[in-house]
Order: sequence, then structure tokens, then C-alpha cells
Amino acid sequence: MADNYLEKRYDEVFGKKTVIRRVGHTLDELLTRNRSTRGYNKDFVVSEDMLRQIVSVNTKIGSGCNRQVLRFKLVTKDTGADKVLQNIKMGAALPELHLPFPGTEPEAFIIVCSTAGDDKLALIDLGMSLQTMSLRAVEMGLNTLIVGAFNKTKICEAFDLPFDPLAVLCVGKGNERFQIVPIHADESHAYYRREGVHYIPKVRLEELEL
Repeated sequence: MADNYLEKRYDEVFGKKTVIRRVGHTLDELLTRNRSTRGYNKDFVVSEDMLRQIVSVNTKIGSGCNRQVLRFKLVTKDTGADKVLQNIKMGAALPELHLPFPGTEPEAFIIVCSTAGDDKLALIDLGMSLQTMSLRAVEMGLNTLIVGAFNKTKICEAFDLPFDPLAVLCVGKGNERFQIVPIHADESHAYYRREGVHYIPKVRLEELEL
């Protein structure tokens, strides 16, 4: 009997079998790897094109009433990263560490602005945008940090922004280690570090359901 005779006859009678192969990372994998990163490898240079690839997700995601009010300023090491870095705050829950450590500062940023200020729908768009851009960065092998603590006035002046900035997304090649820790809802939610590992408490699924 010829090789694969039965398999070929099966295909002829019932049609060719459909084989589903997984391509890339699962959503769970991307979500797990998508951790707020405060230390970066400065040997890796994030280009403007990489930032543009990250911002491109905004042409596909949802938007409140489809207003699409967000605008983005791409900043690299060569186009003013130092101006951003001196006007943002990182690691507020670990003030004793003075993060980022010298030599691990991010050198690429996406400044997210809104043409409609910070109204409810703009803030909904902001959350969707930042999370989706972070996932795209992780998919590209990069890491991010969403920063809400920054000097809005000085950022606006430094880059002559026509609209108010709502957040800053730091982008780079992370050099930190992370561990998610399941907790009960009434336990501390504060992240912490031990022996070089950054621990992130997350409330258990059964306690998120009402």
C-alpha cells in the first residue's frame, strides 16, 4: 500500500483537514509580560519607526463615540528624551529607591495628548490606547511604563504641544525581573521589591466577581 494512502483517501472523500496552528503569542502571554518597567537597557536604542509602529494600533482600536481625539508626540534619544525624563516621576510607591537607577533611564517616549481635554470619553480612550500600545510594545520585545505624574506645563513648552498632554508612555528594552503575586482583596495592593525582583500583587479572580 502506498505511503499515506488512507490519509489521501480521507481527504478525497471528506475534504482536506483543517489544521489550526498558533501564530505568535497568546493574549495571556502578552498580558503577563506587560509589566510597568522602570529600568531599561540603554544599549538598545528605540527608533522613531518603532514608536510609530506602537502608535499605529490607534488606527484600529475603539474610541468613545468614535471621536478619536488622541494625538501622539514621538520622542527619541535624539529628539528630546532628556526633556521628558527631567519632567516625569517614576516609582512613587518605592520612594526610597529613587527609581530609575542611574544608567537605566528610558530614552524613548510617546506623549499622549487630547484635542478634547480630559473629559470622560477622552479618558476612556486614553486607557484603551495606553494598554493596547503597551501590548504592541511587548509583542515587539519591548517594555513600557505609563506615567501620569509629570509636569504638564514644562512638557508642553519643551515640545510646543498644541494640545494638553494626558499621559506619557516610556518605551525601551527592559532589564527588570517581575513576579505576579495572587492576593486577597483586603490585602495590600502595593508593589514591592526583594532581591532584585519586582513583585506585583493581583487580586484573585474569585474575589473580582460579584
